[in-house]
Amino acid sequence: MIAQLPIYQQAILLLASLVLFSSFALLAQTRVVAIIKVFAWQGGLVAITTALVAYDTGQHHLYISATLTLGLKALFIPWLLLRLVNKMGLNKEAHTVEHPAMLLIVATALVIFCYYVVQPIEMLSQSITRNTIAISMSVVLLGMLMLVSRNKAVSQVVGFMSLENGLFFAAVAATHGMPMVVELGVAFDVLVAAVIFGVFFFHIRDSIDSLDVSQLNRLSELDE
Repeated sequence: MIAQLPIYQQAILLLASLVLFSSFALLAQTRVVAIIKVFAWQGGLVAITTALVAYDTGQHHLYISATLTLGLKALFIPWLLLRLVNKMGLNKEAHTVEHPAMLLIVATALVIFCYYVVQPIEMLSQSITRNTIAISMSVVLLGMLMLVSRNKAVSQVVGFMSLENGLFFAAVAATHGMPMVVELGVAFDVLVAAVIFGVFFFHIRDSIDSLDVSQLNRLSELDE
């Protein structure tokens, strides 16, 4: 039972639930600034969870991972995205999606599917691991759902970063982290990806005067 777990493990489960809630919040947002701020909160929650797992397991290198996650995903990348959005005048642009209620229903179905998939793990691990694996899978799938349901480049980038949050959360909460060299490599890759995405924003905006990637199909049709 969850109530029989130590208080810090219950805190990890609570934070995992908040991370999942933040994925639903990302899907529900219609303003780019709000999307980026929710992503920043998600990064902060993942960082706090990583620190708690480090305390629970005694693996001190996870404190470094928590610091990197906080610095990159909760502070630097959101700041970089907000700076780019303000510079391109997109801070008041709506990022709407067709059939938002249906989108949230699909998201809920994906979460139920993830819990169903991890049921065999129940007999092999503790409750905290089983729940965190299901939540991690849910965050990954909801990030993919955001990628395919949005047509704005900024929203898709946030969806990709949220997907990466789910993968990192799975590695930390379910398997107690990756080797430090791997974690540093992943952090560097995320940083480089954020910078490259920023460059692409400007190139796409200069080419089609918009960050609506659906308009790229029109370019190919005109070429034909």
